[in-house]
Amino acid sequence: MTARSGPVGVGVIGAGTISTTYLENLTSFPDLRVLAVADLDRERAAAQAAAHGVPRSCDVAELLADPEVELVVNLTIPAAHAEIGVAALEAGKHVWSEKPLALDRPTGRALLDLARARGLRVACAPDTVLGSGWQTARRALEADRIGTPRTALALFQTAGPESWHPAPEFLYQAGGGPLLDMGPYYLTALVGLFGPIGRVTAAGGRARETRVIGSGPRAGAEFAVTVPTTVTALVEFTGGGCAQVLFSFDSALHRVGFVEVSGTRGTAVLPDPNGFGGPTRLHLPDRAEPEVLEARGHSASRGTGALDLARAIRSGEPERASGELAYHVLDAMLAVEESITRGQPVEVASTADVPPPLPPDWDPRASSLW
Repeated sequence: MTARSGPVGVGVIGAGTISTTYLENLTSFPDLRVLAVADLDRERAAAQAAAHGVPRSCDVAELLADPEVELVVNLTIPAAHAEIGVAALEAGKHVWSEKPLALDRPTGRALLDLARARGLRVACAPDTVLGSGWQTARRALEADRIGTPRTALALFQTAGPESWHPAPEFLYQAGGGPLLDMGPYYLTALVGLFGPIGRVTAAGGRARETRVIGSGPRAGAEFAVTVPTTVTALVEFTGGGCAQVLFSFDSALHRVGFVEVSGTRGTAVLPDPNGFGGPTRLHLPDRAEPEVLEARGHSASRGTGALDLARAIRSGEPERASGELAYHVLDAMLAVEESITRGQPVEVASTADVPPPLPPDWDPRASSLW
């Protein structure tokens, strides 16, 4: 590809609920130029483009044909992530994808192989691990504040999103459920602390075969549940250490964002991995009260990873939320599903490098590309 300079041209595909936060951020980053919003629903795309000052809306084919669009931000439903990613790569575009990267290993692997063959990049959510909260936590653990991390406990428990989401069906189908929907946040964060996952042992199931939409114009409509809605797993890391994780859409007790890591000298309670800020609390044996580390760093949220990717494209450096990392987490989640079905441990064949942390002074609203 011909080398370019200056801000990276961005096209957003998918104008659903999550696009609002993305567009608020992407349009505020000087190193990006958001050029177009595309969606199967042209009216919805036009409304989002107008609301966020994006020059135009269009269909997917028009966006992919635009030579000024270098980076596609793929915010479609999980079942379409790989299809749109492949189309973008074939059009010569780099890709930032919402999670999960794909719904199965062959499709995810083919996506990354195509990117490599075309000299393009694929990166993937979650980028919450690039937020100031988790970055502060990571720096503290890497500075040996609790000694060597040995074990972790991660909990996500809710009654499910159908009470507030106006179109929740996709969250209860392939690519959804609490594991595929929320697991990427927690497992990506844990891999960043412990390294790659080597083996999982899991159990789970679903409490009900159907759910009812609780809000919006389709409130009262019933839909089928096809994936486990409670998943618990023991996760073992190749470099040592393990974690217990619980993801549930079946709990009347709302308990989310809990990650606790115990090391050889203390325990850290970490910020919500589905958020970008929050404090880290260090519990040490020589202190009566926990030491509270407030988040230090930038205040941007979703879209941070797309910006990091854009800057990496210009600099030639590796992106932090890489497709290979997302594939490894996908591989581990599919291994969890297989362990539930088989009733036995499952090895995780893939691996991934842990990306370096962001510098504390990393500024998403600085102009760094010329």
